[in-house]
Amino acid sequence: MKTLAIISQKGGSGKTTLAVHLSVAAEQHGLKTALFDLDPQASAASWSDRRSNSYPAVFAAQAPRLSGLIAQAETQEADLVILDSAPNTDTASLAAAKAADLILIPCRPSAFDLHAIGTTFSLAAVAGKPAYIILNAVPSQGKLVDEAKTALKKGGIQVADPVLHHLVAFSHAINDGRTAQEFDPKGKAAAEIEALFKWVCKQANIKTRKHV
Repeated sequence: MKTLAIISQKGGSGKTTLAVHLSVAAEQHGLKTALFDLDPQASAASWSDRRSNSYPAVFAAQAPRLSGLIAQAETQEADLVILDSAPNTDTASLAAAKAADLILIPCRPSAFDLHAIGTTFSLAAVAGKPAYIILNAVPSQGKLVDEAKTALKKGGIQVADPVLHHLVAFSHAINDGRTAQEFDPKGKAAAEIEALFKWVCKQANIKTRKHV
């Protein structure tokens, strides 16, 4: 079983959007997946309540119970656990980071967001686990991606090759309990999630079984 932690100390970075999309992608590739929602706002759990599908399994969780929940998921033969942490909560983020095999840090490519990412990356460093920035909500035009990647890499921060653009399919799908790949399987947003999921699998050595 592998564990991914999605953390960010800044609100509005796209943690839950990333978590639910990767969870569905994992299930579509034949992985039994559990998503633990550590955010008191329970956005991922609310999204799950609106779904017509029973997968992925989404559970509201608290940091003190995290190790026990992960152990229970492994006992129940889960292939992948994804942790959606809470913003502005060092305890939950650090607990998620320490439990993970790979840490993903979503970040918008604006100067304010890039400046604020240092605190989150420091938490990842304390956990001692590999961590990557996922550039999210990127404008379709302009040079923000290249500029952001250059700035982050100069600071010694690892950045994922795939990026997620600011696309309507992401928000439309979330509103009714779906994801972009369910809303429009052949659309650009679905293709970006697929590319990101395959990249994550490579980094975390996750073996998929099939594509549904």
